[in-house]
Amino acid sequence: MIADNLPALQVVLPLLGAVVCAMLRRGTLAWGVALIVSLLMPLCAIGLLLEVLENGTISYAFGGWPPPIGIEYRVDIINAFLLLLVSLIGAVIMPYAKSSVEAEIAPENHAWFYAIYLLCLCGLLGIAITGDAFNVFVFMEISSLATYALIAMGRDRRALLAAYQYLVVGTIGATMYVIGVGFLYSMTGSLNLVDIAGRLADIENSRAVMAALAFLTVGISLKLALFPLHVWLPNAYAYAPSMVTSFLAATATKVAVYLLLRYYFSVFGVAVVFEELPVTEILLFLSLAAMFGASIIAIFQEDAKRMLAYSSVAQIGYITLGIALANQSGLTGGIVHLFNHALMKGALFMALGAVFYRIGTVKIDDLAGLGKKMPITMGAFVLAGLSVIGVPGTVGFVSKWYLGLGAFENGWWWLAFLIVISSLISVVYVGRIVEVVWFRPISQAARSAKEPPLGMLLPTLLLTAATVYFGFDTTASAGIAGRAAELLLAGLR
Repeated sequence: MIADNLPALQVVLPLLGAVVCAMLRRGTLAWGVALIVSLLMPLCAIGLLLEVLENGTISYAFGGWPPPIGIEYRVDIINAFLLLLVSLIGAVIMPYAKSSVEAEIAPENHAWFYAIYLLCLCGLLGIAITGDAFNVFVFMEISSLATYALIAMGRDRRALLAAYQYLVVGTIGATMYVIGVGFLYSMTGSLNLVDIAGRLADIENSRAVMAALAFLTVGISLKLALFPLHVWLPNAYAYAPSMVTSFLAATATKVAVYLLLRYYFSVFGVAVVFEELPVTEILLFLSLAAMFGASIIAIFQEDAKRMLAYSSVAQIGYITLGIALANQSGLTGGIVHLFNHALMKGALFMALGAVFYRIGTVKIDDLAGLGKKMPITMGAFVLAGLSVIGVPGTVGFVSKWYLGLGAFENGWWWLAFLIVISSLISVVYVGRIVEVVWFRPISQAARSAKEPPLGMLLPTLLLTAATVYFGFDTTASAGIAGRAAELLLAGLR
């Protein structure tokens, strides 16, 4: 039955779709295939999430080899939530992609672009669903190599440099990850994550286990752009094609954060309790540095995409802050911010992509008066920007509320105060765009602007509406995140 093979289909469908797109060689047909595959992915993810909510963890063994001997795809509420997030973003962004790709990618590369995009989607979903440590590395490389190619397809020549920088940093991160896995294998004789966790429980905190934790932390932190290991991200987001920036900002770093959560709580949590190592202190310091440092840098950017890129580094700080808190409310806030940040940054970058489609630039000065020419698009930008600030009634407020509760649970009232102060910094850079777009005379670049095609506008409005809807109804987002946090914290007990 198809339902029994949903875990495999999450990876196989985009992989086969990539092959078909590459063979078609025609951009429109390739887009149609990518659209169909992308729309099927959320159906698989919803089926997996419902199954997990009803019957618990799913274990899917390949080739008749039971785990830990064979490769296992393992789905619990944590990665089912992530699979749904990545799949939904992919489904929403594909209608948007057609006009955006036609405007920014050379026609002869369209089919290759969609093939590489599906490979990237395959890699991200594979990282989320596999229960094998080395399999994670394989999918990490698939998604990373595809991402380098997607970024390099930007028409600005600086996209090549951005892709090269990301390649160098990504290679270092992947190397550190695989070294960490090697240490774990040497100590446990297993690559299955559940089996490793069980065997670590019987091993005292040896130097090899500590080394594995250190290598994995640094390697994954490079992938998730944890401050100050974020140097690849601003250029990658600024010079990649608009569709690529929107997709990566909403998905790639979230998958890396999931990986960090999985190792910290599900694998090492049994043997290496947070109190025995300065994990909390280090993550707390780096998270605060991101929340304040990256936000301040964002204020001084002249390019709107670079501004949002540094804002993303700051928002990642809020997610890792939830990990550092390591309590029910804080971890819930961190996990739900995975979902919420994907919605808000997806909407913001898609709105900027629509602007670029019409006026060919996203320099902040060139956006002057654009609200009069593109009121719907820029209205969506403002709403999503309010969510970045954390205004009540938006998803950003929900995340920060839980993080604040987590801070109070630990008795850290000063941390709750810093969360509020860091949010006020985002008022400055979001407010700067609002002032330029709505209250300045129309710039020369914006004089001929008009709303983008419906294929670009409707997905942008859909994500923007979601930032408001899930700001009021948190049953699906914070509710599932709370259950995921409870499951992760069980690994520390």
